[in-house]
Amino acid sequence: QVQLVESGGGLVQAGGSLILSCAPSGRTFTSRAMGWFRQALGKEREFVAAIYDSSSNIYYADSVKGRFTISGDNAKSTVYLQMHSVKPEDTGVYYCAADTRGLRVGVQRADEYDYWGQGTQVTVSS
Repeated sequence: QVQLVESGGGLVQAGGSLILSCAPSGRTFTSRAMGWFRQALGKEREFVAAIYDSSSNIYYADSVKGRFTISGDNAKSTVYLQMHSVKPEDTGVYYCAADTRGLRVGVQRADEYDYWGQGTQVTVSS
């Protein structure tokens, strides 16, 4: 059973920083892409960032570009999200996801990914 486990969420003041981590529990595996998504209360899950193709490509949502940095190792399906200059609108549950099938429908799409973590809450106070 493949499981992804996120950590690092919490409460942070606006303008502050936070680092999220995600790694498989149990056996490691190789992924074509690793992504971060988030879901605010009452809203749909949205794409945040992805690292893919042997960690050689990175893609960000416009809303986090220049503030968040994704890093990781596709070969081990580990991924990190450095969050800087956070805003109240960054509040939500953050999920990491792994794509082991290589569907190539788009790393910004949730259906690209076949494994998901349970999520970690990030709350940004104003």
